Amino acid sequence: MSMQKYNPDSRKYIIIGSICLIVFIYLAQLFYIQVIRDDYKIMADNNAFLKRTLTPSRGMLYDRNGELLVFNQPAYDLTVVMKEVQPFDTLEFCTILNTSKEYLIKRLEDIKNRKINPGYSPYLPQTILTQLGEKEFGILQEFLYKFPGFYIQNQPVRKYNYPHAAHLLGYIAKADRQNILDDNYYAQGDYIGKNGVERSYESILRGEKGMEMLLRDSRGRIKGKYEDGAYDKNPVSGKDLTLSIDIELQKYGEELMQNKMGTIVMIEPSTGEILCMVVKPDYDPSLFVGRQFGNNYMQLLNDPTKPLFNRALSGTYPPGSTFKVAQGLVFLQENIITTQTAYTCHHGFLAGNRRLNCHSHYSPITLGPAIQTSCNSYFCWGLKAMLENRSKYGDSRNALDLWQGRMKDLGFGRKLGVDLPGERGGYMPNSQYYNKKYKNRWNAFTVISIAIGQGETESTPMQICNFAAQIANRGYFYTPHVVKKIRDGELDALYTQKRHSGIDHIHYNPIIEALRSAVTGGTCWKAWIPDIEICGKTGTAQNSGKDHSVFMGFAPKENPQVAIAVYVENGGWGSSFAVPIGRLMIEKYVRGEISSQSKGFEWSVLNNLTSGKRDAVQEDQHMEDD
Repeated sequence: MSMQKYNPDSRKYIIIGSICLIVFIYLAQLFYIQVIRDDYKIMADNNAFLKRTLTPSRGMLYDRNGELLVFNQPAYDLTVVMKEVQPFDTLEFCTILNTSKEYLIKRLEDIKNRKINPGYSPYLPQTILTQLGEKEFGILQEFLYKFPGFYIQNQPVRKYNYPHAAHLLGYIAKADRQNILDDNYYAQGDYIGKNGVERSYESILRGEKGMEMLLRDSRGRIKGKYEDGAYDKNPVSGKDLTLSIDIELQKYGEELMQNKMGTIVMIEPSTGEILCMVVKPDYDPSLFVGRQFGNNYMQLLNDPTKPLFNRALSGTYPPGSTFKVAQGLVFLQENIITTQTAYTCHHGFLAGNRRLNCHSHYSPITLGPAIQTSCNSYFCWGLKAMLENRSKYGDSRNALDLWQGRMKDLGFGRKLGVDLPGERGGYMPNSQYYNKKYKNRWNAFTVISIAIGQGETESTPMQICNFAAQIANRGYFYTPHVVKKIRDGELDALYTQKRHSGIDHIHYNPIIEALRSAVTGGTCWKAWIPDIEICGKTGTAQNSGKDHSVFMGFAPKENPQVAIAVYVENGGWGSSFAVPIGRLMIEKYVRGEISSQSKGFEWSVLNNLTSGKRDAVQEDQHMEDD
């Protein structure tokens, strides 16, 4: 057996190859650490530098007349760089800050929890306490040298000049985890708009953050700006907004709605600008400023009257008799009726085995007087005629679906696109809904209550007001909006373009004459003012408790300046509260003051009184709503 001769050179090559491989691995690892990964670079940079975020000043809010509504005042946040924290006297620290030791410990733990604080880095400033007052700031500033790693950062907070329009203005609060994950602009401790204009226009109001780079010494002490601020970035302030509301009108509306539940919405028809949006109950927006924010929020959240609920945009109610005007327009457009079409009314409408009651008035009756007296029967007959017109629509299902489409074009049953959060679309039923509900066995009598704004119909007060603005414009509207002007910016095109109703211009004229007649000699008689031609329609929206009092109108009749919708929950007849409030609000806006002729109505509204027997007589005489 032969043996292979040993070659000592092969061992040498193996050793050399192994050394080369080890050197290559080390070099590759160094390249990865120093070039590919930036962990060590960040550590080195953070040992030498402190990057301090500079918070921009948030844009201010003005009303349409230039009155300052919301501005900024200085406040201070306490931040910490966890890598720099050294053992310190927690008792002294908490005494200075007027907080508990348990809160401080928990807060430091939460900061390091990446589930709660996804942007956490031990080398970057993290917010511990927000909105320190001047006194706390002064004391802490004096003793801050005792607490390495803790810093004070200027963080402006909102200041409100008026305790009004809370639902419209909104508020700001600390960005939550989802806000931070959704937008890398935000870090833990930042503020973000949470409601109202503050939320809708957050990206415009917040501005752009700045940054200053500070140089540290070997002990971590700040020695000044790095290279005289060559790498600093100045913050860019947010843009100011001019709102469309008139704060004095808003204030007056809130006074009239004191101790009531409901809403007032007013729109300028020629622009779609919201002049006021009163919601009651509400709250003082300054409650959401300061370190009592959490407590105040929970109290309001648990309040059974729901002061946080925006009834103007999110409240859905039966439109009641205000909806009869929309029915009239649709019937005219579809040639179901003419202005001379007359229907009988014998104190009500018999729909199969049930009866929809009506008032004492002459019969038969045509469209104009039917609106003036708020006749239920007329619009029930009209809807029945439309749903049973097989020669035109084929069957009731097609007719109802077309009806729903017409109502959506008029602004019902879908969101309008208001520039405020929380808007709901209301509801207009279609054939699919009734097919499911009644298992395909329904007819005009089954759904007849939608003819008078009851049944399954739901609308928001904003939609009712927008409908009034559309009537005032004789067939078109602008999407309602609350921002009138953006400094150095433009409004979204949505708010500057006409939206047509699909109803011919000619059909609005008889409707407007009827609405005027309702004020001069019908259900809206309380809205009559000698030198302001108000057009209006009452409503009494059925409710499980006492009915809601509703009014819709605009003024003047020619060249309208304002449209309005008033909802007073559980207010009873439309003429009881809604009409007097509508009258006073229109007069306040058009004249700028309340005349002596209207003082009696003002007193009654402010004291939550109706006219008693006189009301009952007038309602019988003028045949108030169902």
